[in-house]
Amino acid sequence: MTVQIQQVSDTFSVSPQLSLADVQTLAEQGIKSLICNRPDGEGADQVNVTEIETAAADAGMETVYLPVVSGNFEAGDIDAFRAAVERLPSPIHAYCRTGTRSITLWALYQRRLGTPVSRLIADAQRCGYDLSSALQVRPEHQASDGPDYDIVIVGAGAAGIAVASSLLSRVKDLSIAIIDPAEVHYYQPGWTLVGAGVFSQSSTVKTMASLIPDGVEWVKAAVGAFDPHNNRVILENSRPLYYQRLIVAPGIKLDWHGVDGLVETLGRNGVTSNYRFDLAPYTWRLVRDMQAGRALFTQPPMPIKCAGAPQKALYLSGDHWFRQGTLDNIEIAFYNAGEVLFGVKDYVPALQQYIEKYRAQLNFGHRLVRIDGDSKTAWFETSDAAGETKTVETGFDMIHVCPPQCAPDFVRESELADAAGWVDVDQNTLRHKQFENIWGLGDAMNAPNAKTAAAARMQAPIVANNVLQNMGLLSGIAHYNGYGSCPLTVERGKIVLAEFGYGGKLLPSFPQWVINGRKPSRLAWILKEKILPPVYWKAMLKGKEWMVDPEQAKPGVNGG
Repeated sequence: MTVQIQQVSDTFSVSPQLSLADVQTLAEQGIKSLICNRPDGEGADQVNVTEIETAAADAGMETVYLPVVSGNFEAGDIDAFRAAVERLPSPIHAYCRTGTRSITLWALYQRRLGTPVSRLIADAQRCGYDLSSALQVRPEHQASDGPDYDIVIVGAGAAGIAVASSLLSRVKDLSIAIIDPAEVHYYQPGWTLVGAGVFSQSSTVKTMASLIPDGVEWVKAAVGAFDPHNNRVILENSRPLYYQRLIVAPGIKLDWHGVDGLVETLGRNGVTSNYRFDLAPYTWRLVRDMQAGRALFTQPPMPIKCAGAPQKALYLSGDHWFRQGTLDNIEIAFYNAGEVLFGVKDYVPALQQYIEKYRAQLNFGHRLVRIDGDSKTAWFETSDAAGETKTVETGFDMIHVCPPQCAPDFVRESELADAAGWVDVDQNTLRHKQFENIWGLGDAMNAPNAKTAAAARMQAPIVANNVLQNMGLLSGIAHYNGYGSCPLTVERGKIVLAEFGYGGKLLPSFPQWVINGRKPSRLAWILKEKILPPVYWKAMLKGKEWMVDPEQAKPGVNGG
């Protein structure tokens, strides 16, 4: 078994996220029922509950889905948990991202039954969970003798670790905590190449423990809520963490349930996505095995992370079929909810040439709304010339899906969010518009830039500079020009290197005679395949700011 099981009682156990293999092992150990307390889409490697449910049913187990946002336990959640526990056959196993939500729900339910709090806290501690905050009656705003940390960073993805390293590269003597429950860290830009058989899956993952910078305390927990008026973050076990400054970089949520029927068929029936770690190899298997048929590639409404990824999958698949001599037997179609091939028009001519080379049918204004893997049918919502909405049905042999995306639940439900749910920052300084000691970067904030790792690489030193300036440790405010990069892999060995900032302004890193981003380039491919991965692991995450120099804000454009 890959996941560690904690036996809470004779009839109840908890764990972090289950894999499909874990389900079978639990069945062999006599578990009769599963409870999932984790909302789908929280992690890029997360197996959706429908997949768990199918595997459990095959093993003779029942599954109940009771998703709870970290730290936000309401009376209704406890009622639903109690009803499930009292109905389901035992032994019962519950899981979430870390197991904390599951054991907390169990403890809150047991407290209702009259179990002494001291016993519940002791049982949780025996299992490795601290429920002292969650179970103790305490004032809503607990007094603090002082902040726990100078700086708290939410999220240990590309943006979070990079900004922590950038802070320490400027000022060593800082008290920094980074909050993230994940055991592993992914190089997600590499998944496109995993799906094309270029990278191995293992090359895109490292343990989180190996990447947290020296001098930074790793708080291995999920965030439940923000309390910016009291300068604290509430963890999923209700423990408050106090800060002087807060940096919010939790990444983006993949809304797999945003397409009806998608979670029921992901990873089988020819339905795949390079947006999930475990499915990228399946993409390559489908591409490699396909000799004839209809291949669909989809893109949802913006914003999404790495907006070029949906069509990169198309180009690399088309290139493989072209090289294998099977392209004449394969019909390729791209269904894009947007109205253009790419948001920066300067790069469209080069991309259009490859659309024509692979004879791909372009369908703009088409949003994937439903999929049936068993019948290999997909439905798209679009509008006709009169503006009337209609649904278009089409069959497929293979479909690569890019899911709809949004900010994480605990961000969308917080005071930090704008009306659309994203962290509300000044687009120049990346400081929060309302709270002067909070900054955001990465995919979860609302600056109008492309959501890419390259953007986070540029943002990290800017946020580090501005936080330290706010603390009186540096002079001068830096500003962000919206830089993002999308290496569009148009064929194996060539890339259109799109680099741009706010308003679609071109921001090339290299002279045109070195790399002309408007044209397919072999050198850009070498950059993507050979240079950028070590830059990511050994420079960006280590505070070595390759080709990044925070620019001082212009007078009157400092965001505060």
